[in-house]
Amino acid sequence: MARSGRYKVKFRRRREGKTDYVKRLAILKSGLPRMVVRRTNRYIVVQFIKFRQEGDEVVAYAFSKELRKYGWPYSGKSLPSAYLTGYLAGLRAKEAGIERAVLDLGRYPSTRGSRLYAALKGALDAGIEVPHSPEILPEEDRIKGEHISSWATKLKQENEEFYKRQFSYYIKNNLEPERIPETFELVLSQIREGKSEE
Repeated sequence: MARSGRYKVKFRRRREGKTDYVKRLAILKSGLPRMVVRRTNRYIVVQFIKFRQEGDEVVAYAFSKELRKYGWPYSGKSLPSAYLTGYLAGLRAKEAGIERAVLDLGRYPSTRGSRLYAALKGALDAGIEVPHSPEILPEEDRIKGEHISSWATKLKQENEEFYKRQFSYYIKNNLEPERIPETFELVLSQIREGKSEE
């Protein structure tokens, strides 16, 4: 490490590679709340955050684990669950008075059609205005999970052993990956109506 008196130690989160402060400043200059989308190994998290001098304020959020309350039994990190989480967070943000926001993906790479953009599509469909380019959003059939369903159907016919290995978690829990699109529609209508299974 440099020992010069002019050397300035970077912020801890910058040193740890968690925050890009140049990008964060550019987002904050918009004056809009941030729609923060993050993914973990098992879940998707969507938050609407307002900047406050004393510390950021989370105005609305949704966590893909919550989708269980609405009848979603499948993965919490898939493209359909990312959309549903974004939609749920968007509805809550609308209730909190947020009409417009700016997308904050943090340090994740921007990949067209990714789960992060599926969450954005959910918030857009919930009525939140977020500046974006339409090409980055995933296709409708992928949002509904039809790509998973058709692949599972094909796999079951062509290689049942691999099918059982690939979808072992679902099979163990008596779930059919082929039914993801119809379950998606049911859960989406439950969220719209505000009916959880609690």
